[in-house]
Amino acid sequence: MTDAPAPTATPRSFALPRPATIVGLALLGGVCLSALLADAIAPYAPDLQSYTTVLQAPSLAHPLGTDNFGRDLLSRMFHGGRVAIIVGFGAVGLAVMVGVLLGLVAGYVRGLADEAIMRVMDAILAFPSLMLALGITVAFGPSLATIIIAIAISDIPVFARLTRGQVLSIRERDFVTAAVVMGARPPRVILRHILPHVAGPIVALATLHVGLAILTEAALSFLGLGVQPPTASWGAILRTGFGFIELAPWIAIFSGLFIFMTVFGACLLGDAQRERADPRQAVRAR
Repeated sequence: MTDAPAPTATPRSFALPRPATIVGLALLGGVCLSALLADAIAPYAPDLQSYTTVLQAPSLAHPLGTDNFGRDLLSRMFHGGRVAIIVGFGAVGLAVMVGVLLGLVAGYVRGLADEAIMRVMDAILAFPSLMLALGITVAFGPSLATIIIAIAISDIPVFARLTRGQVLSIRERDFVTAAVVMGARPPRVILRHILPHVAGPIVALATLHVGLAILTEAALSFLGLGVQPPTASWGAILRTGFGFIELAPWIAIFSGLFIFMTVFGACLLGDAQRERADPRQAVRAR
């Protein structure tokens, strides 16, 4: 009688990332890298003025042209990316921390705490996000910190509601009930047993909202309520280009293109994260 062959381990299948994911990562990663290395790769200082090169068309000396003060547009785009990235990740990071905390408390504790938190979130959601950010910026004055806080406040209810909905579903599962029966305290149950299971949808939504935060910052800067001159900002550059659209269309074109590429890249990554968090989304998309 011969021995049965020993079972061999089945290798895990490795799924290559989708082309959309690669494009999104390349776009958003390229903007982050250029913003981080702006001082090293920018050909000129972002606020260096030259009245001999005012509104110069794209050339070898100025690949994206110059603005109405003779400042190199490529250099200002690189440095403007810093503002966009700081606002995008800073505002969304703050919104995630506060919103997830409120959602965890509301979903797990329930009762009066849940009712009070959700009514406040509903009140904030009653205002359009851009109008709410605009009002906060006007009230407290335009600055980088004010913009981050204003955008974060408008995003907190979104993450709070998402987290609460996930917690209401997960808290009824057997492994959570078992942890409670074994004497685990609520903070441990929330942090160890519930939070890891809600992280996927939160990351997917956060990635999408990075692009929306960058778009909101550009809109505020376009209205003159973003970071103030001479700090470079894509929205402020777009506003300048709007005033010189006939004489120097490249200012508006390139600033709008940078905003579009960054937001588009964030949206592609957000969709990829959403499908990863919920495989049913990927099945329905096929």
